[in-house]
Amino acid sequence: MIDALISGRLYGQPQQRLSKNGNPFVTAKLRVSMPNGETAFVNVIAFRESVGAALLALSEGAAVALAGELKAGAYTAQDGTPRASLDLTAHEVLTEYHVARRRKAMQPEREHAGANA
Repeated sequence: MIDALISGRLYGQPQQRLSKNGNPFVTAKLRVSMPNGETAFVNVIAFRESVGAALLALSEGAAVALAGELKAGAYTAQDGTPRASLDLTAHEVLTEYHVARRRKAMQPEREHAGANA
């Protein structure tokens, strides 16, 4: 496994599912822009309740950054061509909402620090 931090936009709506033993998890697909102008798709699975809840609160096209374990693989497409696959088990999530909330939380500290300068 590879420790990864990736950012992109949600492709489709995240889905909540149940494992065979009844534990909830969330799946999603992330569209990631590559430096060469191409797009990669990353299959995401989240077992942590907080990460799953954050993903479920988002809609298609929402910007998101995810940290977790990345696994690269390959599969054969229906037309017979080999394709790469990327699967991420997400442990942490950062959305535009989280950034705004953190900025707002830091604001009193900045104002207080400025008053003491």
